[in-house]
This record gives sequence, structure tokens and C-alpha cells, in this order.
Amino acid sequence: MSAPKKVVLAYSGGLDTSIILKWLQTEYGCEVITFTADLGQGEELEPARKKAELLGIKPENIFIEDIREEFVRDFVFPMFRANAVYEGLYLLGTSIARPLISKRLVEIAAATGADAVSHGATGKGNDQVRFELSAYALNPDIKVIAPWREWDLSSRTKLLEFAEANQIPIAKDKRGEAPFSVDANLLHTSSEGKVLEDPAEMAPDYVYQRTVNPEDAPNEPEFIEITFEKGDAVAINGEALSPATILTQLNEYGRKHGIGRLDFVENRFVGMKSRGIYETPGGDILLEAHRGIEQITLDSGAGHLKDSIMPRYAELIYNGFWYSPEREMLQALIDKSQEHVTGTVRLKLYKGSAKTVGRWSDHSLYSEAHVTFEEDAGAYDQKDAAGFIQLNALRLKLLAARDKRVKS
Repeated sequence: MSAPKKVVLAYSGGLDTSIILKWLQTEYGCEVITFTADLGQGEELEPARKKAELLGIKPENIFIEDIREEFVRDFVFPMFRANAVYEGLYLLGTSIARPLISKRLVEIAAATGADAVSHGATGKGNDQVRFELSAYALNPDIKVIAPWREWDLSSRTKLLEFAEANQIPIAKDKRGEAPFSVDANLLHTSSEGKVLEDPAEMAPDYVYQRTVNPEDAPNEPEFIEITFEKGDAVAINGEALSPATILTQLNEYGRKHGIGRLDFVENRFVGMKSRGIYETPGGDILLEAHRGIEQITLDSGAGHLKDSIMPRYAELIYNGFWYSPEREMLQALIDKSQEHVTGTVRLKLYKGSAKTVGRWSDHSLYSEAHVTFEEDAGAYDQKDAAGFIQLNALRLKLLAARDKRVKS
């Protein structure tokens, strides 16, 4: 690969990406453009601007953007229409953010004439795959620079020595080994590494950052109502809200009641297992509510088909194939299933759990007349069930007769 002339770097303002910024300048002699995204990680972003300027980046080459609404509307909500969970548990909080960051990297590269993009993902994890597959899907000619796979800064000591040699400020708490690494956005917080690497050891309490301990949550339950239109949440307790505002409020409900904690050993796409502590307070509530409204608005055939493809859909997102044709095909099927997923769900929040306790909709398929134990006024003739059973039993009878004949 020829040396890049201008690179757009996914820049957090932290020590690692600041080292990457300076390394790109010294290693390739190229111009660097920084992109810092507000995805709801809960950190001030202006320090990233000041840090980039300190490292010689021109003001016009510093991009800081609030993309929370786009993140929830165009990425999180479509994923939740599918009820997507990876390996039965993980709500894909890190995975779903990467294609949006890559999209903006590629768009900024096109707008500024940059010929390359760069990220700070390591060579052991999934994020390198997600960033790069997304970038190539959006621009097959883009160069991608992954410093962690190229440089010889193989230890914390070497990283700090490089920072000191290049006048990169080092916070006091960065001189020692961090107890674990954190990725955060509006959907979740992910903690991995160091004190969490032994899956036999219980995670220390200080790892959890977004939720109170369920044991310390309020002793009284709280009830909320979430309204959906075509599979997307549009209101809480009757108040219409934007997608990002809805997730923000649900996060606060989840934080208060200790909802959304997960201690999970997952299978990374690159082949190894890893242990992570995830907190997805609003996501857990949203998933429960979406399942609740689907219970009365989604036909059994559509619902069962949707559930059968969900693991494949979730795996595509986890592995970095958001922009693949197969994910888009599955999304079209999922979105078709959501045409009547409209109505309201009532949930009980209590000490780590969110449970559906009521649901209603003008689009409901639930017929009390058909399921009542009381007189149904002719809505359902129970005698019809006899023929239904006999037809479905026919092949089972033939199998049993065959087995009896062969044995005798």
C-alpha cells in the first residue's frame, strides 16, 4: 500500500488515539484530520478539540459531531425491530456503533479529499473487522490504516515513552495500567480486560458504571408505558420523544432499578473467546417492551420466521456486515413484519428486571372472544379441533404403525 497523503482518524482525544495521531504524522508524514463522534458516551468532547489543536491539527481539520439521533434512529432502532441478541444474551451495543463511525469517516474523507482512514482498534478484537468491512463496503478504494497491526509500540511502557518523546500530555491516571478498558455509547457500556480476564472471578463492583446494584435499587416497583409505531418506540408515558431522547430516558429508568447488567463470555469473530461486562439499561427495557407489543400485533407465522432469522441477523452485525446485502435483505423482511407493531406496553421495573405487565393496540390480533373460558357466543366451535388433531396425527399414526409392524 502506498503511503497516504491525508488520513481521517477516528479520534477520542484519549491517550491511545493521540499517540496514533502523532504516529501517523511521524510515520507517514501525512496530514491528519480528526473525527470525534458524540454517540452518547457521556464524556465532554471539547477537550478532544483542544487536544487535537495541541497536536498540530488545523481547526478546519477537526470534526466533532453529535450523531446520537442518527445512531438511535438509523442503527439501534432497526436492530431492535429484529429483537437482535448475539449468542442469546448480548445486545450488540459496541457492534452497532461501528458502522456509523465508519460511515462518517468515509464521508469526511470524501469531503476533504483524504485518501485514507484510520482507527484505534487492536489486532485481537472485533472492532478492527467492523471498522474496515464497513469502510470498504462504502468506498472500495479507501485505504485503511490500523496502527496496532503495524507499529512496534508493543507495550504500555513503549507507548508512554513515545508520548513523552512527542510532548503528548499524559494524565496521571494513565501512567499505571488501567484496571480494564471501556467502550461506551448511548446504548451500552462495555468493560473488558485486565481484572476481568479470568472468567471464574466475579467482576468487582466498581466495574459497573451505568447501573446501581440491583440489591440497592428501590424497594418499590415503578411502572412505565412505552408506545410503539411500526416497531419503533415513539413515546414514554404518553409523551412523544425523539429516538435518542427515548433511549436516554430508558437508560435513566434502567440505571435507577439496576436493569441491564450482563457478565458474558462471547465468541469473537477473530476466533478467541473473551469475557466482558456489559450494561444496557435502556436496551433491556426496550427489548422487553418490543417483545411485549409484538405478542399481540404480530402473526405467529411472521413472528416465528422472524425469530428463526434473528441469530443470523445478530451475527452479521456482530461480525461487521451491517452494509452487506444479506443484512439489508433480512432488514427488509424484518421491517415488513413491523407494519402493524403499533400500540402501548406497560412494564414493571424492579430490582434488575423489566417485565411486561400489560399491552394494548388498535392493531391487536388478540381476540378475547376466542380464548375466553366463558360462553363465546359461537366465535369458536370446539368440535372443529377434533378434525384438526386427526389430520395432524395422521403421519404420527402411520409412523407408529410402521414401527409396530417392523418390531413384531
